[in-house]
Amino acid sequence: MGTKKEILYIGKATNLNNRVRSYFATDLKEKRSELIERMVKEAKTVEWTVTDSVLEALLLEVNLIRTHKPKYNTISKDDKSYNHLVITNEKWPRVLVVRAKDLAEKFTPDEILHEYGPFPSSGLFREALKIVRKLFKFYDTKDPLGKEKSKISRGKIDFNRQIGLFPEQTDHKEYKKTIHFIQLFFSGKKKEIIKELEKEMLLEAKKENFETAAIIKRKIFALKHIEDISLLKDENRIYRDEKTIRIEAYDVAHLGGEDMVGVMSVVEGGELRKSEYRKFKIQTIDRSNDPGALKEILNRRLTHPEWPLPQIIVVDGGKAQKNVAEMVLQKAGLVIPVVAVVKDERHKPVRLIAAKKILTLYENEILLANADAHRFAITYHKQKRRKNFLN
Repeated sequence: MGTKKEILYIGKATNLNNRVRSYFATDLKEKRSELIERMVKEAKTVEWTVTDSVLEALLLEVNLIRTHKPKYNTISKDDKSYNHLVITNEKWPRVLVVRAKDLAEKFTPDEILHEYGPFPSSGLFREALKIVRKLFKFYDTKDPLGKEKSKISRGKIDFNRQIGLFPEQTDHKEYKKTIHFIQLFFSGKKKEIIKELEKEMLLEAKKENFETAAIIKRKIFALKHIEDISLLKDENRIYRDEKTIRIEAYDVAHLGGEDMVGVMSVVEGGELRKSEYRKFKIQTIDRSNDPGALKEILNRRLTHPEWPLPQIIVVDGGKAQKNVAEMVLQKAGLVIPVVAVVKDERHKPVRLIAAKKILTLYENEILLANADAHRFAITYHKQKRRKNFLN
């Protein structure tokens, strides 16, 4: 904020401390821009709001920028290519992604029920839509529902209903409720959705419609854990016990850079889940480089949306490994705490690098996951060496 309490700039940050610190670098003009340097000189105070997830930070950022139009968010910004979300003003409203430059061409003001954006971050915006679709099915057909121009178009709607992309129900009142929840979500009002769903769940339970009440309960749980994207991608895993904490530990094994392998171990609810362990043959590193191998492993692991995401990630090593893991997660738009286990020359844990609260609650589980990852990595490495020797 400036001298007169005017908002100069609005932005989201995974690590607020690092973001603010970056604005006070001595070579700010060279590293960032003259515009940023000017903004910092005008700024007098910083205010922040904590959100439950990166996606909710995105929605809050977009809505605040749209409301306040801060000076330094709009200067030299060409947002014609940015995505907008449009909810059409029709009997069966459609939820569409539209480029800013196409808004006026494709729709008149009367044809738009609600419009959100612009969304500069296309990846997070698409992720938000995927999450919404898992919770609240919507139509995004090219033509308004009921005005399809061919049998193929009508058949596509039926097919999409069967595979879960479009709503199964043909109840117009229920669909209007769905659109209402989508509006609340993109307005950054997740808590209001949860309150309404909780009332609905209790009402269904009183009517002894327990199956319907259970479905609503699952939606509430998913909304409360929206930062865990895989909970919403994999419906078979969306309804896990809220108290179950999944910890994934990673370790790398090699002999002077040869026969390098990596592994993932899993501890869930305090117990080893060996059926969910994974092996990785390192493909991009041909020399001794544990952080580089870890980067490859995590990037490959995140290409598997069918695996549930953990609440904690454990890496074997020090700050280098921890920094690499956090960088991979940040690029993927995920906020998952990373714990580094520092070892001595006999490979015994001597120090854990993590937030104090995490260690207080889960130190034993973290050490268990790390120890079994090391055992698993050594076993896999020996198997690979033996196989290569025999070949």
